[in-house]
Amino acid sequence: METLLAKPLVVALAVLGAGLATAASALRIRGKLSAQRAERLNLAGYAVMGLSMLLFALTGLLGHA
Repeated sequence: METLLAKPLVVALAVLGAGLATAASALRIRGKLSAQRAERLNLAGYAVMGLSMLLFALTGLLGHA
């Protein structure tokens, strides 16, 4: 559990999620992804960011630094 609540992991998940969401938009605009695939990649990015936010909240609630 400690590993999941580690600050570097939480930050890495946030950055990864933001990167996925940004890539989905950029690739869709350039015509490299279809609208459906871009939507899926965007959803995956937001899911990863959501996981990061959940772990961040759990870290605070459980009193880990």
